[in-house]
Amino acid sequence: MARPVATHEPTVRRSARLWTRDLSYYATARLVSLFGDAMLPIGLMAAVLALGYGATGVGLVLAAEMLPFALLVLFGGVLADRFTPRPMMVGADVVRLGLQVFTGAVLLVGHPALWLLMALSAVSGAATAMFQPGVASLVPQVSQDVQRANGVLRIAEAFASIAGPTIAAVVIAVAGVPAVFWANAATYAVSAVCLLMLRLAPAIRRAAAESMVHRLRAGWREFRSRTWLWMVIVAWVVAGITMFGPIRPLTAVLIVGQHGTSALGLVWAMFGAGNLLGGLAAMRIRPRRPLAAGAAAMLAWMLMPLANAAALPLWGVAVCFLIGGACWAFWSVMWATTVQTKVPADLLNRLYAYDVAGSIIAIPIGQALAGPVSDLLGARTAQAGSAAIGVALFALLLCVPAVRRLTR
Repeated sequence: MARPVATHEPTVRRSARLWTRDLSYYATARLVSLFGDAMLPIGLMAAVLALGYGATGVGLVLAAEMLPFALLVLFGGVLADRFTPRPMMVGADVVRLGLQVFTGAVLLVGHPALWLLMALSAVSGAATAMFQPGVASLVPQVSQDVQRANGVLRIAEAFASIAGPTIAAVVIAVAGVPAVFWANAATYAVSAVCLLMLRLAPAIRRAAAESMVHRLRAGWREFRSRTWLWMVIVAWVVAGITMFGPIRPLTAVLIVGQHGTSALGLVWAMFGAGNLLGGLAAMRIRPRRPLAAGAAAMLAWMLMPLANAAALPLWGVAVCFLIGGACWAFWSVMWATTVQTKVPADLLNRLYAYDVAGSIIAIPIGQALAGPVSDLLGARTAQAGSAAIGVALFALLLCVPAVRRLTR
């Protein structure tokens, strides 16, 4: 007889208490860790450029972190299901803490070789691959109201994405580049302590006899059996290549060329502000069909590439990016809540890893292709194409019964 598998199906009312002790610790861990994540690229780019390795060096160091993450995140999901997410996440925080302390030290005392910086970034990427799958699966364990908890986390992410780079720039100006890495190390320490403070239910013991390959195959079977899940992830891969990947480099080219460098910061700050508004809206609005509502909202995200394509005045671009940021955050909360409440608890880490892997692989491809495509077609035409593909993609997603009819 097949054993019943528990899911995190929500049974709470709107009046359910949001701020529990565990959610407070978890939200603190995520906020502080996200601050560090937002600071790190600024520190890395400043360090590599100061050492004289140029734009090529920056690209190599960033790619050195991304590649092992993309290759290992599925294994991270399997291990998190086997050993439970918290020990994996705390272990990853400890590893990254040590790496950032060491990186800051070598930058302070010497002139590290590019290969060393790439190696340190690669180890950091591998550790992050062990950390990331557990991010989603802990939410149902720390809050009875999964949707509002996801809204809180989305707001935290938006706030960190706005403030983190600014804080990194201030730290570099006041204390130098190594201090950014030490500040980042401190964020990992706080994250690890907060995760250790969580009072989680006792974990169900997994069968130790199952091999890694068996678990990967089982995860793949479960992934394929959920049409709504794989359809969205496939759509997200296409969107990453054609929409989300190109938007940053092409926005930089078009906005700086038309309005100047300072305008670029304003535009992305408006996107971050939209994320805050979208997160707040997602805490209040509870659509009966969350994926359909989120996909419909994402149709308005196309205002961002359309604003670039149409060469709108700066205020118009800013408004479009504000709306796009709100739509992005609203979708993100609807998607995360659906996955966390519809996927069995003992599979959540593995299946969430597919979501992460698809996003991570697709967006860099889109970023890499943005330049050649814009050279061929023109940046504004490329952005118009992104918008057209996006409208067709999300309209098609709404036509899929498994996505459109899925209820909370």
